[in-house]
Amino acid sequence: MMHGRLKSLLVAAFSIFSLCFSTNLMGQHHEENNKKTKNEKKEGFNAKEVIFGHVLNAHEFHFLDIVKKDGTKKAISIPLPVIIYSPQRGLDIFMSSKFEHGHHDYKGYRLLTDETIEHNGLDPKKYAAQQIVGVDDSGKIDPDVKVYDLSLTRNVVQMLIALVIFVWIMLKIAKRYKNGEGVRTAPKGAQSLFEPIITFVRDEVAKPNLGVYYEKYFPYLLTVFFFILINNIFGLIPGTANVTGNIAFTMILGLISFIVILASSNKHYWGHIFNPPGVPLGVKFILVPVEFLSVFIKPMALIIRLFANMVAGHIIIICLISLIFIFGQLNPVFGYGVSPVAIAFTIFIYFIEVLVAFIQAFIFAMLTAVFIGQAREGEHHHEHAGDAHTTIGQDDPVII
Repeated sequence: MMHGRLKSLLVAAFSIFSLCFSTNLMGQHHEENNKKTKNEKKEGFNAKEVIFGHVLNAHEFHFLDIVKKDGTKKAISIPLPVIIYSPQRGLDIFMSSKFEHGHHDYKGYRLLTDETIEHNGLDPKKYAAQQIVGVDDSGKIDPDVKVYDLSLTRNVVQMLIALVIFVWIMLKIAKRYKNGEGVRTAPKGAQSLFEPIITFVRDEVAKPNLGVYYEKYFPYLLTVFFFILINNIFGLIPGTANVTGNIAFTMILGLISFIVILASSNKHYWGHIFNPPGVPLGVKFILVPVEFLSVFIKPMALIIRLFANMVAGHIIIICLISLIFIFGQLNPVFGYGVSPVAIAFTIFIYFIEVLVAFIQAFIFAMLTAVFIGQAREGEHHHEHAGDAHTTIGQDDPVII
């Protein structure tokens, strides 16, 4: 029953996902056709703009575009607060809707888009889409105005929402265990859903890699696992941000894990790096630099792995949908012919992404536990190794 409901929910979510992207792409396609008529300049479907528009960060939650009869486009979106500080102009706070999707300036500031960057001949290495710059009275970009963008972008807002939901769920479950619910009896509701996941992280991630010290790091591993998982799942909802596909997000998580790893290290760990035992002196000149670099490569593996896997799936989905409009631009018959194949592959990749959402959260937590365990290398706790692999009885509560 639950499996059927979950399947129906995923199919419904994908249907909305396809509708939003299709409407958005159709809107852009019709708008480009109108530009051809007015400007007599042939411009094709810009798949790059569509892909990066959905993958990168933005100052709004954009859902779809509606093209009116007169050819103008109306965007359905949720604007977000723009917080700007400039040493020359001071602090300004307003909603991103004031920019009207980059078509208007507001209070001497402009929100750059790919269209404005190309139209004004700006250097793409210096300016990027969704960047806010200062402009003078004539509407030209003023390079002397320094802009510090402190806005609540969609990545930040979605991350805060995920954090609130995560804390609420965990506190709710912890309160039930504190009141004795689900300890002597079978858990219900959220407990029945999250307890198997919590015990899995404890028994398959924390205990095998950390041994008797698993209780010390178990809260951190659970936090990392669920925080990544919730953001991964949120990223599959149409119109939301792909937070875990942002390199800044994964970099902060990797940096935190790196600090935890270093704080857990001991003299035995560093001794094996700078003076590997049982290794000839000549080999040490090669091995020691490699081992020292591995200290920094480990967190980079966490950062790149999560970022690359999460952003790749979203790009593939949008590319498959874009094929419909790319072929349809050549010939409408080609567009209709490619549609069933593109949609079928998109559904397949979408369900794969649901699986990847769980796998990547597990891998990040697993590798973090492995690296922490390696940092504690050399400590004498093998006599307690058997305790690390014991399972918790039915009557034992789960540690939150």
